[in-house]
This record gives sequence, C-alpha cells and structure tokens, in this order.
Amino acid sequence: MDLSNLEKVLEGEPKYRLNQAREAVYKNFISDWSEATFFSVELREKLNKECPLEIKADVLVSKKEDSVKARITLEDGMMIETVLMRHKDPLRPETSGRNTVCVSSQVGCPLGCLFCATGKMGFKRNLTSEEILEQVIFFSRYLKKITLSEVEGFAISVTNVTYMGMGEPFLNYDNVLDSIRILNDYKYFNIGVRSISVSTAGIIEGIKKLSDDPLHINLAISLHAPNNKLRGELMPINKKYPLAEVLKAVDQYIEKTKRKVMFEYVLIKDVNDSEEHARELAKIMNKKLYFVNLILYNAIPPQRDPALAGQAFEPSTTERVKKFRDILEELKIRYTQRYRFGDDINAACGQFVTSK
Repeated sequence: MDLSNLEKVLEGEPKYRLNQAREAVYKNFISDWSEATFFSVELREKLNKECPLEIKADVLVSKKEDSVKARITLEDGMMIETVLMRHKDPLRPETSGRNTVCVSSQVGCPLGCLFCATGKMGFKRNLTSEEILEQVIFFSRYLKKITLSEVEGFAISVTNVTYMGMGEPFLNYDNVLDSIRILNDYKYFNIGVRSISVSTAGIIEGIKKLSDDPLHINLAISLHAPNNKLRGELMPINKKYPLAEVLKAVDQYIEKTKRKVMFEYVLIKDVNDSEEHARELAKIMNKKLYFVNLILYNAIPPQRDPALAGQAFEPSTTERVKKFRDILEELKIRYTQRYRFGDDINAACGQFVTSK
C-alpha cells in the first residue's frame, strides 16, 4: 500500500475528495479503488496506478483461532510482523469481545534485549505513520470478510491497538503519535484513547513528551527485572536510562495525567522469577497507580533463524509462577497475568522477527 501520492493525485479535485479518499481507506477499509464508486472511473484507475491499496502479507492462524499473525512486505521490500488477538468476553459470551492489533513501529529494534527475538535482528529503519496504520487496516479488512456465523462471541472490528510489536515506539515518537491521532479520529478508525496502549523500554524523553500530550493513551513500561543490576544485564538500554530514573519519569507522568501505568514483567526461569525477585519487585511497585503485567517467557524459535538460538532462557515453571504471584498478592501488589496468544505461530510476546 502506498498513499504518498494521494494528495498529488487529487490536487485538481474539490477539497472534499481527499476526505472521501481517506475515509474509504481508513474507515470503510476498501482494498481496491474500484470500490470507491463516488469517484469517476478515470480517477479510480489513476488512484489504483499511483496509490495502490494492496497489502502484501503472509498469514498464519493459531490452532485456537484466537490469534492471527501477518508478515507484511513493505514497499521497499522490508518486512514486519503484526498480530491480531481475538478476545471473547467470558462474562458475556453472547456479546462481542475485543479485537486487539499488536503493531510494530520499527523494522527490527536497536535495543538488543537478550530475551527478545526482534532485538537480535538489529535495527533497520523507522516505520512511517502510514506503515503503522497499514497493519491495522490489514486486520480491519480481514475482519470485514469474516461472516457473522464465524464471529459469535467476538467483536467484528478492531477495538484495541497496542504498540508492543517490533521496535521501540518512543524512538519513532512523531510517527507513532501521528498514527494514534488517526486511530482515535472519529472520522476514521474511531478507537478510543483508553483502548490504545504504547509500551516503552524506558525512553525517558518519550515518557515526558507523552505526559504533555492531550491524548492520554495507556502507557506500559517494559520492566522485566526488579533491580538495576539485573535489568542492565537483560536490557542494555538500562545503562542509558537506569531503573530509578525511569521510575522517576513514570511518577511525573502519573502526577500530570492521573493515569495508571502498567509494568510488563517477563518471567524467565532462574533469571528473574525467584521469591526474592518477587519481594524486590513488590518494593518498587507499591504505588497506587502502578500495576504489574506478568508475562510467561516465550522461547525464541531456532527454526525461524538459527542465529536466534543463542540464549538458553526458559519460561518459568507453573510452580515458580504461583509462588511469585502469591508473594505479590501477600504484599498487596496489583497485577494481572497475560494470556498467551499466538505462541504456536511464533506471534507471542518477544517472538516477532523477520529476515529482512
């Protein structure tokens, strides 16, 4: 898909034509300009030639059919991965649940976290706001094609977006925020700010910028260790942005926005999942608007790229996870445990990777 020439193609048309075109792409999710019958045949042909809407993607669906991964090939041949997670509402199964798209913000990632496949790719480039939105458009089109009999208990459109795919969103801040404004715009996707989340490894400048932005979206911090030493070993970015400074920035964010902040914690066997680690974590998480999201480590699959098989990390055992959770409960720390989506199609947290 390439909309870079859209304004140029519509230059001689009435001004409202540009809004019509954008609504067709971002609201009605057309996949070919021939569907835009409010344009002349000649204009539709020109748009198809100069602003193609095709999204080239390979798709994998999980066995449970609750997650769908797409590997999208961009205009320059580089590839990214994105996943659709489909949630049924267990309390109201007769009604629609949620459809969450986890989007990438960069091709690869420069941070090099030891437990993450994307970090082992290295950094290729930032995505444009259009390339970020393309991921949501792809799954909006996908859901549009599903028949009503296939969606019982599920939502029929994209309801939530998380910036937790490939890359560090705050190292591509402007394009990420531009895409969020379009997602939130009632004329286009109309997704509420409470349904949009951005995760950062702790880029302090980005946290400060976000605290001043009128769009009070959800903020998540990739924590993964309860102390500065261990976090520095797992996440090289911690050397530039130490844990204490990140928490200070988060506190300032909360003071300005009055919004709660989620701290993501990947549980890795014998690395950060001991009872001592749980008690250390409780000490730094004992604040009113903090809550912890526990995530079971997802192994990096060597069959995808043998170069990624260098770490001998394993997910925490059921027993260790239970002890960890028991301690958090005992010390009255608010937490949730993330449901594992897409691990059978390498679409779970930390598994996004492409060879280009």
